[in-house]
Amino acid sequence: MPQVSAHRLDRIDLLRAAAMLWMTAFHFCFDLNHFGLITQDFHHDPFWTWQRSAIVSLFLFTAGLSQAVAFQQGQGWARFWKRWAQVSGGALLVSFGSWLMFPDTFIYFGILHGIAAMLILVRLTAGWGGWLWPLGALAISMKWVAPLVIGELPLLAFLNQPGFNALGFISHLPITEDYAPVLPWLGVMWWGVAAGRWALANRPDWLGAGDPPSTGLKKGLVTLGRWSLSYYLAHQPVMIGLLLAFVWWRS
Repeated sequence: MPQVSAHRLDRIDLLRAAAMLWMTAFHFCFDLNHFGLITQDFHHDPFWTWQRSAIVSLFLFTAGLSQAVAFQQGQGWARFWKRWAQVSGGALLVSFGSWLMFPDTFIYFGILHGIAAMLILVRLTAGWGGWLWPLGALAISMKWVAPLVIGELPLLAFLNQPGFNALGFISHLPITEDYAPVLPWLGVMWWGVAAGRWALANRPDWLGAGDPPSTGLKKGLVTLGRWSLSYYLAHQPVMIGLLLAFVWWRS
């Protein structure tokens, strides 16, 4: 059976790259809609809302896989906090940039904010083994349970307010350009950790252990997966800038 070394596993980065490319296509369509070049309802049309959920799920599941590998390799807290600081810094940049463009609906707890919070919880629970499967299911179920509970206990309605709604135990969605609270999304990351730990123990080859070094297009995609945070922060400013130039040129 292939052994898991201290190096990254290319197949996890390939999966992350697939999420990045899908996200880019989604955001490009969103930007086209914003500039009036197409007309779509990104907030209510299931074609778009389900895509958004699938992209976020793929991101977080992959993040869980990476945390399983880090746990297996005995990654220290110093390295963890370094990466956490990068994600948190990126989250602040997203909030500032979205405030400049969408001051009334800026992103105060989007995907990077959620990942920063969930990374700490996942780091503390990565050793819980098979318990992460039912715990993940419980976390995901809060998407449907929370509205029922708040409906029966109106005193909990304060959890819908910004700040409190970072937990995700809400009865209605906030009006913001992106929102990825701890619940239910922690469940997806927990499942990623559980799947990663199972694969590392039973089928490490599924994650790419023993694969030869990537070359050609595959190497390019692996590189994209490894630089996902930088790409995430850069892709929207670049696309919006290009579309602004196109709209100006066409006018």
